[in-house]
Amino acid sequence: MYKNDTIVALATPAGTGAIAVIRLSGPDAHVIAGAIFVPAFAKAEPTPSQETYNHLGANTVTLGHIYDENRVIDEVLLTKFVAPRSYTGEHVVEISCHGSIYIQQEVIAVCLKKGARMAQAGEFTLQAFLNAKMDLSQAEAVADLIASESETAHQIAIQQMRGGFSGELKDLRSQLLNFASLIELELDFSEEDVAFANRDDLRTLLSKSQQTLRKLIDSFALGNVLKTGIPVAIVGEPNVGKSTLLNALLNEEKAIVSDIAGTTRDAIEDEINIDGVRFRLIDTAGIRETTDAIEGMGIERSYAKAEQSKLVLYLLDATQLNTSPRIMHCLLRIQLMREKFPDKPLVVILNKLDQITGLEHAEITKQISTKSPDTILISLSAKSRTGVEELKTALVQSFNSGALSQDESIVSNARHYDALQQAYSSLIEVQEGIENDISSEFLAIDIRATAESLGIITGEITSDELLGNIFSQFCIGK
Repeated sequence: MYKNDTIVALATPAGTGAIAVIRLSGPDAHVIAGAIFVPAFAKAEPTPSQETYNHLGANTVTLGHIYDENRVIDEVLLTKFVAPRSYTGEHVVEISCHGSIYIQQEVIAVCLKKGARMAQAGEFTLQAFLNAKMDLSQAEAVADLIASESETAHQIAIQQMRGGFSGELKDLRSQLLNFASLIELELDFSEEDVAFANRDDLRTLLSKSQQTLRKLIDSFALGNVLKTGIPVAIVGEPNVGKSTLLNALLNEEKAIVSDIAGTTRDAIEDEINIDGVRFRLIDTAGIRETTDAIEGMGIERSYAKAEQSKLVLYLLDATQLNTSPRIMHCLLRIQLMREKFPDKPLVVILNKLDQITGLEHAEITKQISTKSPDTILISLSAKSRTGVEELKTALVQSFNSGALSQDESIVSNARHYDALQQAYSSLIEVQEGIENDISSEFLAIDIRATAESLGIITGEITSDELLGNIFSQFCIGK
């Protein structure tokens, strides 16, 4: 923790661009800026002057030039932030220069020459956390926001940056610590049999805390896949059009398409963003009985990928469903898929719609709807891409989380999830302790264990190792 250092780094992506932003933060940020910056209005004084710089207003942008001694490096816009009204809570200067790599390096070099040091990964946000500009969960959301590649991932990160569930957890932690203190106080009066902590109030708090934590823990299943992309397995027998459907959804020729059965031997994956939701599409090997060892391995992987997915698209070839026995076989396959993956949404897709008549289509859908009324059935032609947009809509609706639309808290961070589980386990132990009338000393220990787990999420309990692990994952300059 170098709280007395002034740090500098490139805040925009590395490389050549129209502009680049170089950020200074720390106690000497304005001293360094005053030693290298000449405002454009100071025409009579073409050298850096601390007195002139000090007259620049707080939280203002000024046109001027960066100097290295008597040499002009670049014409820039300088933004001056005065502590504590800045991102880090310290004095901050942001220099917007031209995007030449040479200019970037020269501006940073002159800042280093005047006493700054290079910032480490995530150090600006670390200083914001240390200066209480945000809690630890909000700081982590900054990295998630930078890495967000879809509307839903962005929405989750923004919600967490604005406080998310951290305020609620802080309140619960405060109440639990208050009860722990009262219970520990009872130990000083153990001979007098005095109760300072009302056990009924504690039971009420435990019930409320368990409901809150359980809801957050359960939200991780959704939050994690929305953050990383929802895995969708495309499965079915050989030659039903799985690879063609993948290509149609991606709008590119990603997978090899052939009339030869068993062409796809391994899973092919790619991502697509539909209405702000990121999906990871997985084209799998055709499922059938085979004596080919390599194809058999591909089929095993198909089942494994479907098991790992959150949604299964089961394709049927409409041209093969022209008799009742074949339709019955298809219904059996649908039932088998349901039994094999009972906890996953199953969407049945009737493909090759362009190769059957309207009457044949009506009869097939009637039979499936009658004998399997709860089946989500979508008809399309992957080859002509008819009906693909309807499938995309169905995919989004499958994961159109009410929690997101209602701005409810969603956990997407694995560290938070682990700490919440530990806190929940400690709460269960507290509840069992009350029911078994255990010693107040042990009851207080379990309550404090819960509070500690909650404090680890928000950063009220930290260690250098924990902070190092978190902020090392940030980019330099943030």
